[in-house]
Amino acid sequence: MRGWWQEIADLALPADCAGCGRPGGALCERCRGALRGSGARRVEPSPVPPGLPVVHAAVDYVDEARAVLLAHKERGALRLARPLGEALAGAVRAACPGPGPGSGPGPESGPEPRPEPGSGPGAGSRRRAGAGSHRVSGARPGTGSGAGAGARPGCGSGARPDGGPLLLVPVPSARRAVGARGHDPARRIALAAAGVLRGGGRPARVPAVLRQRRRVSDQSGLDARQRRANVTGALGAVPGSGRLLGAGPVVLVDDLMTTGASLAEAARAVTAAGGLVIGAAVVAAPLTRINRN
Repeated sequence: MRGWWQEIADLALPADCAGCGRPGGALCERCRGALRGSGARRVEPSPVPPGLPVVHAAVDYVDEARAVLLAHKERGALRLARPLGEALAGAVRAACPGPGPGSGPGPESGPEPRPEPGSGPGAGSRRRAGAGSHRVSGARPGTGSGAGAGARPGCGSGARPDGGPLLLVPVPSARRAVGARGHDPARRIALAAAGVLRGGGRPARVPAVLRQRRRVSDQSGLDARQRRANVTGALGAVPGSGRLLGAGPVVLVDDLMTTGASLAEAARAVTAAGGLVIGAAVVAAPLTRINRN
C-alpha cells in the first residue's frame, strides 16, 4: 500500500531536484548529466572478496549521484528509477563487451578492450581470491574472477553465453527493508535498466530468482571482513530458477557497491542454481577503497 501512495504523491506533488535541491522537477538536466557521467568504468574493492565477478559502475558515489540514490532508496522518490536505470544500463553495456544479442556493445558505446591476463588493478588480489567456492564466466583458469577472453568454467547447465536475453539479476533486499521502504530499490532500477536496453535493441529480462535464506544484520558500520561474514550463505535461488537462468547470461546488478560482499554472495547463489554469471553492474561505487580502470 505504501508503494502505491508513494507513486501517487510522486506524480501529483511538485518536487525539487533530488540531486541539487533546485526547484523545477524531480531531477534537473545538470544532475541528470551527472548520473550519466563520463562513461561506466571497471571498479574493484580492496580487498576483493572471493568470487566477486568483474564489476562496472556508472558513476562515483558522490555529490548529486549520492543524493539521487538516497532519495530513490530511502525517501521513495520513485520517478528517479528511470534516470537511475539509464545509468545502470550504461554499466551493464560496459560489463558485456562481447558479441551476441545478450552481450554486444550498445548503440552508443564501442567495445571495451580486454585486459591481458594478469593485468589491470588488483590482478594479484584477484588471483589470490580465485580459490573461492565458485567460478564465473570469463575467469582465467585458477581464478575466481576476471574479465577476459579466458575459458568459461562454471557455466550453468543449459545457460547460453552467446544467445538468449541478457538476464539482469538484482541483489535482493531484506524483506523487512522492502516493507519499511515500500519498494525494492535495486529491482526497480533493474527493471528500468532492462527497459532502456530493450529500447536500444538488446533483449533483457529481470527474473526474480534470488531470495534471502536467512536474516542478515544491517551492513552499515561493518568493515569488509564483517560484511563478508554477514552475507555468506545468506542468498539462495527460488524454486524453478534453474529454468529461468538457463535462458541467457547473467549480469548481477545493484544500486551501490561498497565492499562487494553482497555481489560475491549473489554470484555464488546464481552459479549454484545453474546460471552463467558474466559480470556485475552498479549505478555507483564509492571513491574510497575502490580501484578504477
